Amino acid sequence: MKLPRLDRNSAAQGTLELPPQFHEPLRPDIIRRAVLAVQSRQRQSYGAHPMAGKRASAKLSRRRHDYKGSYGIGISRVPRKILSHRGSRFSWVAAFAPGTVKGRRSHPPKAAKRWEQKINRKENRKAIRSAIAATINRELVTVRGHHLPAGYPFIIDGSIENIGKTGDVVALLSRLGFDAELQRAAVKKVRAGKGKARGRPYKKKKGILIVVGGDCPLLRTARNISGCDVAHVAALNAQLLAPGAMPGRATLWTEHAIERLSKERLFT
Repeated sequence: MKLPRLDRNSAAQGTLELPPQFHEPLRPDIIRRAVLAVQSRQRQSYGAHPMAGKRASAKLSRRRHDYKGSYGIGISRVPRKILSHRGSRFSWVAAFAPGTVKGRRSHPPKAAKRWEQKINRKENRKAIRSAIAATINRELVTVRGHHLPAGYPFIIDGSIENIGKTGDVVALLSRLGFDAELQRAAVKKVRAGKGKARGRPYKKKKGILIVVGGDCPLLRTARNISGCDVAHVAALNAQLLAPGAMPGRATLWTEHAIERLSKERLFT
């Protein structure tokens, strides 16, 4: 399969043959597994303190004729701490046990729990190849909600990787016909629910993904565009290519990225 190659001014510069990675059949089930595996590695561990609720001195003797003991008082065998006493008569209050005031939790979250989900290496590579193939399927990209120019999909000349200013990248995307897509990704929506009070009050849509062939200035200049992501071709994963496990993200592949995919046979 061949795709047209465009330069910075959106002028056609011939065609380029796509490597075998773009011919992978669509597998949404495997893509979803790979995306969940990436998301699980980003999850932060959390848990209660091991001594939470256990700091009270609530040792109570159950032996007969034992001073400070509860034998023969007619009370349940709940751990208790002494509030006051007069002679051998004590005033206790339940503590330590689950269900008591300031007691420990029955099964608190453990910080040692591992949230990472495993996925086979070959299965992960197949998911990435399937997500790569979905980026040039115009129907899938449109269903995902992206606003595409008339000539999509196409490949961009490798010279764009040397753009040194964010404004120049925005102008380039406008010349390529992504004005509506940039406006769609720039909309900031207030989140519904308690997340507003937890450091994530706003939601934004995912926009264009630009895939480059190596370390270049574009990795820094395009990352400040709302909704836009820039990724090294060798560092691609299912989360970047199919955010939310939904394949078909609008993606601009540079000429150098396609050459590296073909030459190094990445993800095969």
